[in-house]
Amino acid sequence: MIYDEIKRFYDNYKGKKCVIGYSFYGKEIFAFHIGSPVGRQFISTYAIHGREWITARLAVKHIKRGVKKGGGWVIPLVNPDGAKISQTVKPMWKANARGVDLNCNFDADWGSGRLNTAERGGENCIGYYPFSEAETAALRDFTLKIRPFVTLSFHTKGEEIYWQYDGAGDSRGARILSAATGYESKIIYGSAGGYKDWCIKKLGIPAYTIECGFDGLAHPITELQHLKKCFDALKYFIENYG
Repeated sequence: MIYDEIKRFYDNYKGKKCVIGYSFYGKEIFAFHIGSPVGRQFISTYAIHGREWITARLAVKHIKRGVKKGGGWVIPLVNPDGAKISQTVKPMWKANARGVDLNCNFDADWGSGRLNTAERGGENCIGYYPFSEAETAALRDFTLKIRPFVTLSFHTKGEEIYWQYDGAGDSRGARILSAATGYESKIIYGSAGGYKDWCIKKLGIPAYTIECGFDGLAHPITELQHLKKCFDALKYFIENYG
């Protein structure tokens, strides 16, 4: 299971690290620091959707590559319960163990997304209220503690980069990510309540979603090589964004 992989990596990691919180079923949500501990810090998240658990392995790649300037935190597996559900019984499951889509549960026009629903299930459920879930509350609290200058969220799939929410955002970072990956930068409409959306709208910082992997691939992607265009994306971005 991907959770076991990340836990082993955490146990053996010699750098700065911490547990930012726990999932509904009590699994640790691990965070790893790379680069300089002083100055502005970034946060990079992965596997907020269960079926996108392959991005946790991408996070390990990013941690091992490190950064030569700047520093920040990598959170490989925001949704460990959902990842287990996807890997064992329901491969297409995106939500957490309570049937809430974590990337619809942030306080950014919560509940107003085009596909949002109050019905619990594998995707699109908004939860009872913003940050009703243990996982989103943990990520919120850690983000407020670190006060990053930028956040990046790695998802699958589509080879696209999203950088804007409600008319705000920084397109320069999207151009840097495009240069790193070859992915197209896009503005999307009709979504709300995501981590990127919250960072832009409520924290006033640039935030980016990177959809890794060719859109023709089937969920869940199980081979890390399909995400190879993103292997150096974090390192390139942090070293060039400034």
